Amino acid sequence: MTNKQSKLKIIPLGGLEQIGMNITAFEYDNEIIVVDCGIAFPEDEMLGIDLVIPDVTYLKDNLEKVKGIVLTHGHEDHIGALPYVLRDVNVPVYGTKLTIGLVENKLKEHNILRSVKRRCIMPGQSFKLGAFRIEFIRTNHSIADAVALAITTPAGIVIHSGDFKIDYTPIHGEAINLQRFAELGRRGVLLFMADSTNVERKGYTMSERTVGESLDDIFLGSDYKRIIVATFASNVDRVQQIIWTAEKFKRKVVVEGRSMVNVVKTAMELGYLKVPDKMLIGVEDIHRYKDGQLVIITTGSQGEAMAALSRMASSVHRKIEIKPGDRIIFSSKPIPGNEKTVSRVINDLYRKGAEVICEDTHVSGHAMQEELKLLHTLVKPKYFVPVHGEYRHLKKHAELAEKMGTKKDNIFILSSGDVLELSKDGGQVTGKVPAEQILVDGLGVGDVGNIVLRDRQKLSQEGLLIVVVTLQKQTGQILCGPDIISRGFVYVRESEDLMIEARKVVREALEQCNKKRITDWSKIKGTVRDALRDYLWTQTKRSPMILPIIMEV
Repeated sequence: MTNKQSKLKIIPLGGLEQIGMNITAFEYDNEIIVVDCGIAFPEDEMLGIDLVIPDVTYLKDNLEKVKGIVLTHGHEDHIGALPYVLRDVNVPVYGTKLTIGLVENKLKEHNILRSVKRRCIMPGQSFKLGAFRIEFIRTNHSIADAVALAITTPAGIVIHSGDFKIDYTPIHGEAINLQRFAELGRRGVLLFMADSTNVERKGYTMSERTVGESLDDIFLGSDYKRIIVATFASNVDRVQQIIWTAEKFKRKVVVEGRSMVNVVKTAMELGYLKVPDKMLIGVEDIHRYKDGQLVIITTGSQGEAMAALSRMASSVHRKIEIKPGDRIIFSSKPIPGNEKTVSRVINDLYRKGAEVICEDTHVSGHAMQEELKLLHTLVKPKYFVPVHGEYRHLKKHAELAEKMGTKKDNIFILSSGDVLELSKDGGQVTGKVPAEQILVDGLGVGDVGNIVLRDRQKLSQEGLLIVVVTLQKQTGQILCGPDIISRGFVYVRESEDLMIEARKVVREALEQCNKKRITDWSKIKGTVRDALRDYLWTQTKRSPMILPIIMEV
């Protein structure tokens, strides 16, 4: 029998205070299920970092309780961390057909496909994981096969919206199953967790089909021009519309960019992308066709340095060169924080004589205020937790939920790592679990922390001075040096006087140590560092990193 005192614990390990890295654990008695497992992209100050993944220490510590990972859809911010997390928390993964297809691509790349169990679930189906029954509810988003989750627990029903919008005319599949949300709302929903990305925007999100109309207009006025469209690789519906428009205007299609090629291949194999025979051509065949016969679909809509469009813009792409007259369509909006890099790429494209179009070729995949209100009205939850957003988004969504009838005391704005305990009688945050950001740099996972980042920032801002000196072991006399090597601090040839004086300062500091009979290396290094830092600050008002290297003979 179930213990009546048991409460449902909701533990977000990411996806709050930021866009991306969505992952939430639900715990009842001795059983845990995990919803989503995404990455975040590094912030500007995270120098050299490739990805940010969630801290799953809590899951590792409770491994025997974890029953599985359930995915709402196939975007990177919901599935990207799986290859890293599954190494430590190897549990079955549940998702819709396209989502699992994209996950399998990732697991293949990381050589862990064979060791991970995957299960395909159709929208409308439900399955049991321990004390939890999970039902997939069809929603619409900017990728096919997105679902919301209805999680039935002994404490009550939880509805997790995933990323969603309400699109009555979706490109692939059916419209969102609003009827099911209403049925669950009538039965009584304990907790609603909903996407907050677009909560600040009034009105409704436009249907994905409106993009097709805009593309038609652009293609119509581009008779003899080559068209290059940059969009998110995972936006399969957008790629489908570009292909339909290309077919209408009898153009061949080239798919460029590693992630775009992977997603298109998977989506075609699984039947989510319909491409007419002989329409796709390889990038090496471009020269066989006139400009007016070509469309290139590419990655790089966010200005990412290594993506295909950025490489074309900076003339380092091996096979495609931008030329005057090219029409380049940015079929996406810059993610907050990427505006500068996108702007740089657009400027480079204009310099090459291309024409860039950014308007009317993108619609959001996230619900705006009126759609969120509709879902709140249908679900009528007792408790509400806003998810997927920065703090301001979560706060705005909490205000909206209150207007829609949820009591203020029943709305919880959580931080990553908070443990929210809920029952029919009440809810409160009762503790905290580790939920740091784990940084991925190359093959290193978590080996770059705050201290290393702080060093990188200091090096990038102030530069480095290396002081090399050789001392006599018995007497402590200076035998050689001190030599000073500068990197990123000053150009030595133009600052000879400064360097001569700096050497004198180091020599005097060493002589002082010798007089005081200081033989401990760390103290000698500390004395040299302090003396040189003070001198350089008075002369330059800069504070480079100083590395003394002492050798004894």
